[in-house]
Amino acid sequence: MGMAEIAKLPRVSVRAKDEKGKDAVWEGTTLHEVLRADGVNFGEAIRGAALANYLLVEAADGYRVVFALPEVDPAFTDLTFLLADRRDGQPMDENEGKLRIVVPHEKRHARWVRKVVSLTVQRAR
Repeated sequence: MGMAEIAKLPRVSVRAKDEKGKDAVWEGTTLHEVLRADGVNFGEAIRGAALANYLLVEAADGYRVVFALPEVDPAFTDLTFLLADRRDGQPMDENEGKLRIVVPHEKRHARWVRKVVSLTVQRAR
């Protein structure tokens, strides 16, 4: 899915501190919406073996993080997992890349992936 398709998805904004403790307003779409638009089933479809599915997020520099699929499903949680393309009303700078994962409820920013290049759903073995 390209930037043009992502831009058409429902948008949300969240206020959260960046890794330096600076308050910012992050805008984009939720990981749930991106995956749903790409054909991933959520809600009642996530049960049994599907509970072992996860999302692998990869950055341009090779950094990788994982989210359990139920983590990003609104049927399981009220938490927000954002694929952001704007910060404080502006496109993100070169350091953050065009797309960045923002996880406002997490105390550490280890899964706030900069320069996102791929999202892949896989099954744990």
